[in-house]
Amino acid sequence: MIANKRKKTICFIRFFNRTLIISAILTVGLFPFCANAFDILLGTGETGTFSHFTGRMLCRVINSYSDDINCKTAPAPDDVDAPDDVHNLTNLRGGFLDIGLIDSRMLHDAINKTGDFEFLDISYDNLRVLVPLYYTPVTLVVRSDAGITSLDNLKGKRINAGAWLSNEHLAMDKIMKAKNWSNKDFSLVQELSASQSQDTMAFCHGTIQAMLHIGVHPNSSLQQLFRLCKARLVNMDDNDIEKLVNDHPAFSKINIASETYPSHPQSVTTFGTTGVLVASQDFDEQTVYKIIDAIYSNRKRLKSGHPALSLFDVDTARKNYAGIQPHPGAAKYFSEHGM
Repeated sequence: MIANKRKKTICFIRFFNRTLIISAILTVGLFPFCANAFDILLGTGETGTFSHFTGRMLCRVINSYSDDINCKTAPAPDDVDAPDDVHNLTNLRGGFLDIGLIDSRMLHDAINKTGDFEFLDISYDNLRVLVPLYYTPVTLVVRSDAGITSLDNLKGKRINAGAWLSNEHLAMDKIMKAKNWSNKDFSLVQELSASQSQDTMAFCHGTIQAMLHIGVHPNSSLQQLFRLCKARLVNMDDNDIEKLVNDHPAFSKINIASETYPSHPQSVTTFGTTGVLVASQDFDEQTVYKIIDAIYSNRKRLKSGHPALSLFDVDTARKNYAGIQPHPGAAKYFSEHGM
């Protein structure tokens, strides 16, 4: 099993002390709002991430929907010692952000004091879900010459487990626990980062035969990997992964549609998390209602921005993501717009 090296407790506590100062500077110095509208700050991932792109799209549709709301994005700083979601969750809890884009696994861990939040003496019980926005699949990428046609075929191969504490590393740890595997089941286990293409370079040179990619689809970097480095996607839909999904409310079974990539005419079944819009339970109910109405009134516009923003049908959107209660404004909206 990938070793559990949780050395991040001190780092997160130091981060928590810094993040309130950072947020105050962002709020006061960078966002001069119009005094005639209800001003809201939407926390996202760092600039350049899909979370930040989505946040900008959301603010555009919200601002065009109503003159009463003035939405601005607040991307997470790129110089803090914790993941973007930890930064946004802490600032949502403290009232420095009004709404935020959060990964369902991180939200679940924050509420239940597991994972990154296990040793933090902070309560996130005041957070509520507004609406799920997009899936973030965990996809298994393999070399076409590696003889890997299923998840079980990974045993004995050369794999990349991802950089320590990265999303890829955490996902691989979940998979290995679900399969009851350890590092000894593989001929090589690397811990290469996705930054600066360290993992893809090793993949293309044949140093590793398989790795995980975490992100929305379609993805241009994956498309290039398919074209240049003999890569393909493999289904992860066996009984062990199904049990993992069923046992963890933050995970969902996900299908990557056929023809998403020219080299993959068939659909691919995997699992992953959900990007959800989150707010404090004290955030104005009527404003939440307007935000969700703005989002669902602009479904075509959002999808044109990226296919991953196709949104969820109302029945799916109304369920409690990661076991977290919906915001009263969201509950009202989906009860009025249900089937």
